[in-house]
Formats: sequence, C-alpha cells, structure tokens
Amino acid sequence: MTAATTINARNNRGTQTAGRSPEELRELVSHWGAELELAPAEDIIEWAVATFGARFCVTSSMGDAVLADIASKVAPQIDVVFLDTGYHFVETIGTRDAVQATMPVNLVTITPVQSVGEQDATYGKDLYRTDPDLCCKLRKVQPLADSLDGYDAWATGLRRAETHNRVIAPVIGWDAKKGKVKVSPLARWSNEQVDSYIAEHGILVNPLVYDGYPSIGCWPCTRRVAPGEDPRSGRWAGTNKTECGIHS
Repeated sequence: MTAATTINARNNRGTQTAGRSPEELRELVSHWGAELELAPAEDIIEWAVATFGARFCVTSSMGDAVLADIASKVAPQIDVVFLDTGYHFVETIGTRDAVQATMPVNLVTITPVQSVGEQDATYGKDLYRTDPDLCCKLRKVQPLADSLDGYDAWATGLRRAETHNRVIAPVIGWDAKKGKVKVSPLARWSNEQVDSYIAEHGILVNPLVYDGYPSIGCWPCTRRVAPGEDPRSGRWAGTNKTECGIHS
C-alpha cells in the first residue's frame, strides 16, 4: 500500500488536520468517559475514529491481533503502531508481519533512536540488566511518546483483568504524560471474552502465548510462566519491576 493511498483512506474517515488543545482533549474525556464506560469495544473505537479521524491510532504489542481486528472492521486502513524495541522475540516480529500481510490496517513500525549496539556503546552492554528502568525508557517509553506526536488519541489493548495495577484503567482516559486521550476499548474484557473472540473470529495470536508466555515483552526480560502463576509474573522476573512505564 502506498503512502498516498493510506492518506486518502484516512482522509475519508473525516481527518482532523490540526490537533486539539489539551483543554479540548480533557473536556472530551470528561464528557465521554462515563458515557462510553459500558459501551462495546466497536462503539468505543467508532467514537474515537469519528472524533479524531487520522489523529487517532491503535497500538499493539503483537501478543494477539484482537484490538487490531476490531479497529480494522470499524475503520479499514487505520494506523496500527508497533514498537520494535530491537529485543523482540522472533515470534513477535512474525506476528507483526502476519498482521500486516493479512489485515486491512496501515502497520506503522517505530524504533528507538539508538540501535541496541549503539545503546550498548553509550550505556554499557545489556542495560536491561544493569538499569531496566532506563532501558525501558529508551527503548519503549520515549519512542512511543515521540511517535504519538501526530495523534490526539491512541488506543491500547489494556485490560483490567491483566494486573491489579490496571483495575482502574478507564475506557476513555487522559494520559497526562503524553498529553493525549487514552482509549482502552478492551478494558472491561475478561480473559474468557478474549479467548472467545479469538476462537470465534480466527484471530492471529503470537505462538509464544501457547508456549507458556501469557504476557510477552522483550526476550531478555520475559520468561515462561508456570500453570497457576500470575500471567505477568514472567515479566522482569526476580525484580520489583512490573511495568515498563508506558501505562504508568
């Protein structure tokens, strides 16, 4: 798909050519947050597309393609942003490539400013061991924040059932750090609802999910999870770290 085709498809959705002010965005959150709290995921995305046009994107870590599938059915050729940290499992990259090849989305891959080798040269080898918070900031948090400059709102696959820290995640919220509206269409979904949607619609799933990795991050900081363990216990195992910083 050419860049021109993508731009035209997005313009047909009612593109907002200029970004709204933080005050306007916060007002939208205040008005629509409670209104959409119990709405189906499709309606939440439809509202976001109608409200923000091309200044709305979906992000995906490629654990599965549930959110991308729902969004693509509401708004074909919607931007799906994927952050390639340079430390992903090959299965995660493969899932991204499969999404790009089989779904009607505009897959946007973003990367950190420095390659892994350049980061090693600057901060020392294996920063994920010596300072995992800084590594996440350089390879995840800052690149995503930079990539969202052209958007007023972004959608995440965040679900309250995933971790206690996410219990209060609103469906429509204000991301003060990024100055964006944060949309979480799947926030109220249970694990059973996700599994049911995947089975019913034949959704792409990262094969690691079926190999003991219910929560998938960078390979150096992710381990298999034993049956009965917290699904996110394999992330930064052996440390007090539970989030990369994107959602906190």
